[in-house]
Amino acid sequence: MIVYKTEEEIELIRASAKVLAQAHGEVAGMIREGVTTRQLDRRAEEFIRDNGGQPSFKGYNGFEYSLCISPNSVVVHGFPSDEPLKSGDIVSVDCGVLLNGYHSDSAYTYPIGEVAPEVLKLLADTKQSLYLGIEAAVAGNRIGDIGYAIQNFVEKKGYGVVRELVGHGLGKKLHEAPEVPNYGKRGAGTKLQEGLVIAIEPMINLGTKSVVQEKDGWTIRTKDRKPSAHFEHTVVIRKDKAEILTSFDYIEKALQ
Repeated sequence: MIVYKTEEEIELIRASAKVLAQAHGEVAGMIREGVTTRQLDRRAEEFIRDNGGQPSFKGYNGFEYSLCISPNSVVVHGFPSDEPLKSGDIVSVDCGVLLNGYHSDSAYTYPIGEVAPEVLKLLADTKQSLYLGIEAAVAGNRIGDIGYAIQNFVEKKGYGVVRELVGHGLGKKLHEAPEVPNYGKRGAGTKLQEGLVIAIEPMINLGTKSVVQEKDGWTIRTKDRKPSAHFEHTVVIRKDKAEILTSFDYIEKALQ
């Protein structure tokens, strides 16, 4: 069942999303060669709790961390570790915040040091595909229009669109209906209505769309071991233009 949000609820999600955006900024300010992803995880949790929130992911179905940190060929759901980041890596940082009873969710993929040009292009194109999906997320359109906008853009560039993992609604629960695939047909699927809050999150692979799950039961990796990028925003459906509740501003300021 889809739960549409009142303006009051949207404001509560917006407040959650602000703490989330700031937490991402804290992490972005630390990302460099030699830093471990476990250090990033600790800082994110500390910041979220210091600002009255809870990490949405920690304890979710037994997940032990505040961040999903996914380097290189890991698509999503990677565990933080004590292995230092090194030049040439890319790393996706996915975070959620529960504040005032409402969740927000966003992700950003970072290049570390000197990254291959084709991988940097993958990051730029995946980020652009996120905004193309958001442009299609307006009242009167359908879920398939979002997926089509993403898929049509990235597949023309030769990338693989992950099928097994999708975006989602969110609110009082981290994952609510409807599912929001990053592929689809125009005019297909659930009709978008004002007040629907969803996470749109392209997961785009440099090579094949195929993925495998590691033995830990969480980590999803590209089957061909080529890099994957992941960008995500929480948005609310409006009449003429989707409103983005999360923000990359704190990240981009930290990276300057």
